[in-house]
Parts: sequence; structure tokens; C-alpha cells
Amino acid sequence: MQIRELAIPDAYEITPKQFTDDRGLFLEWYRFDRLEETIGHSLDLKQGNTSVSRKGAVRGIHFADIPPSQAKYVTAPSGAVLDFVVDIRVGSPTFGKWDSVLLDDRDRRAVYVAEGLGHCFVALTGDATVSYLVSDVYNPSHEHGINPLDADIALTFPAEAGELLLSPKDTDAPGLVQAAESGLLPTWEQARAYYPSLNDGGE
Repeated sequence: MQIRELAIPDAYEITPKQFTDDRGLFLEWYRFDRLEETIGHSLDLKQGNTSVSRKGAVRGIHFADIPPSQAKYVTAPSGAVLDFVVDIRVGSPTFGKWDSVLLDDRDRRAVYVAEGLGHCFVALTGDATVSYLVSDVYNPSHEHGINPLDADIALTFPAEAGELLLSPKDTDAPGLVQAAESGLLPTWEQARAYYPSLNDGGE
């Protein structure tokens, strides 16, 4: 597999090598050792999630408090989504910026999203299926969101998504500036100090 860092530090695109024959295809969509070599620590997986979304559905921008936050390894086994990683770490050189990766059932890429980063996607097909491996179980008291339509972030949703469908939870979430002013966001220093501790179990 090929691993490429995105324009947002601590986020990576993973492109697997696919092997095809007359029976179909085979690929490795997750390799703990290759990821560990890249990010500098092991990914302690605690939960697996799957969502199935209508075309145009937007999920995010979601993030969790550090510590422990929640790193994510995301892929789309069926259909297609445009996946966004948003840098919400106050003080980061790319604060408020984002990058995106097309996740689909053709190239079968994955995205790694480190703790403290915001994550969002929009479904480009009907019944778009997204699977997430995550480093901590869901904890609603530590989970937060930023409005995916926030003009300060200005995510670009492709025309092929059609009419956007968002949950009230996401549209009621604060914008980036409001979240920063309220102290809701993680900081760059906090995140960068936390990542090396994951070699010791995050203590």
C-alpha cells in the first residue's frame, strides 16, 4: 500500500494494492505495522463503526476531547464519499484548513485521522457505506461538532452530491470561531504532546 500525508499534518491517505483474477479481487485495507511506521505509534483499536448514507448526506464535522480523543481509520467498502479532514487544533499552522480524499469501491482508499482533528464526509452515491476503525469507544460527553456549512472553514461539496442532507445536530453545532472562543477546540500543543504518549498507552 501507498501512504501519503495530506495537507493537514497527522492525516494520511492510504491507497491499497489490489490483486485481481477471474474470481474477483483481494486487498489489504488496513496494516497496523505500516501505519505505525508512518505515524510513530501503534493504533490501539477499540471500536468499529459502519454508516450507510443517502446521496447528499453530510456527517460531521465531528471531533472528541484530548485526551483521549478518537483517531479514525476510514474507508468506503461500497459506494463513494468525499471525505474531509479539518484542522481544528488552535495554534496549528494549518488551523481552519482542510483536505479531502475520495473514498470509493473502485480505488478503495482509506484515510487516517489523528486525535484532535475534525472529520466529515458527504455521500456521493446512494447507500454509500463507510466503515471506521477507531481508537476509543463512543463517549457522548467528550464528543463535539462544528457546523459543516461554516463559512470560515468553507468546505467545498461537489455538485455530484446533489442536495445536501444534514442532521439538526450538525447544523446546530457552532462555527469554528465560536467553538474556539468558547474553549471547545483542542490546541496544537496539546495534540502534539499527546501523540508521543500513545507509545505508552496514552498515559
